[in-house]
Amino acid sequence: MRAEHTDPTASTPFAARTSVEQVEEGLDLAPKFDADGLIPCITTDAGTGEVLMLAYMNGEALQRTITTGEAHYWSRSRQCLWRKGATSGLVQETVELRIDDDQDAVWLRVKVAGSGASCHVGYRSCFYRSVERGGPADAPARLVFTESGKSFDPKDVYGDAPNPTRL
Repeated sequence: MRAEHTDPTASTPFAARTSVEQVEEGLDLAPKFDADGLIPCITTDAGTGEVLMLAYMNGEALQRTITTGEAHYWSRSRQCLWRKGATSGLVQETVELRIDDDQDAVWLRVKVAGSGASCHVGYRSCFYRSVERGGPADAPARLVFTESGKSFDPKDVYGDAPNPTRL
């Protein structure tokens, strides 16, 4: 991931939130960012509808996504803006950008370049495991892989870049 260090609370060209009617029924984009200046974004494959990832955007990431047609996000672990695919080549071309009813969540429908993968671990989707249900109540729930294998080797793509997963 090629990082761009920016201020996550930088001013943005979005409409002010003036009324519930304007937010829920109006035609102005007036996103509600959280206390950290972020809004959650669900990203799905435009062709299949498969959920690829959950990420966060600040105002600049949202604006760049709108103006460039490529997905940009805010990395909470690295505290920087990133254009998805800048390092891996797995650029996410935005087919459609939706905002939910109260404008506090974003949904991107994308076409992914290359192998079509979106997960830094190498899988197509960041949601590559499911949680087994019905196990013993006194033991941790178990995970089951839902993808048969990785789409790429993260070491080949990212080299020595630090893993963004934080314990």
